[in-house]
Amino acid sequence: MERICDPKGITSCSTFDFDQSWYELLTDAEKQLIDEHSVSISFKKGETVCKLGAFASHIFFLEEGLVKVYLEEKNNILILMLSTKNNLMGLSSIYDGNNKLPYSISTYTDSKIRMIDIEIFRQLLKQNSAFSYRIINLLNENTAQIYGRFFSLTQKQLHGRMADILLCLANRIFKNKSFDLPLSRADMGDLTGMSTESVIRIMKEFKDDGLIEMCCKKVELLDIGRLEKLSEFG
Repeated sequence: MERICDPKGITSCSTFDFDQSWYELLTDAEKQLIDEHSVSISFKKGETVCKLGAFASHIFFLEEGLVKVYLEEKNNILILMLSTKNNLMGLSSIYDGNNKLPYSISTYTDSKIRMIDIEIFRQLLKQNSAFSYRIINLLNENTAQIYGRFFSLTQKQLHGRMADILLCLANRIFKNKSFDLPLSRADMGDLTGMSTESVIRIMKEFKDDGLIEMCCKKVELLDIGRLEKLSEFG
């Protein structure tokens, strides 16, 4: 299993997981409080976890699986980020005066999500400074990642956007240059702001140019350097 490095990740589709480092900053009593006020729920592929505008009653910790965090209006979808295991979601709901979710979450694969009572989470933020500092760092990384996504979607040509997503999938989601892609071509279109037809055409061009190899759902990045140049210069 060959892994590739991710030195920049500026226009990444996802943040890194940190192996529950936030949880390890809690005391035993605080961990027990989390455990007593959370529940782990299994979701099938394609299920909705939460909807934009719903009451924000929980923080979501992804224990297993792959999900998308997105905005939706009528038939238009803007994917803010992908999230894989060990990532927290719903943190943007924690600010004074807010009681609504700022985005929707649904699953790309069968997933397991721990739903943590948001009031307990707020309580721990107030009483544990190291934990609070870690959550602030996570929020800042999420913000920087989303800025990069907007830059990619609004400033780059189609080939640059596709290179961004393929590199992110390899570097941050699957952590391997060869992976089974659980996303449909329509999903890839939502991620890159392209039509399904454009996704199919550019993926074929990448294959014909020797940048990637595809076989059914299997994708392998063959020329990381050229893909990085496409990503950099858009």
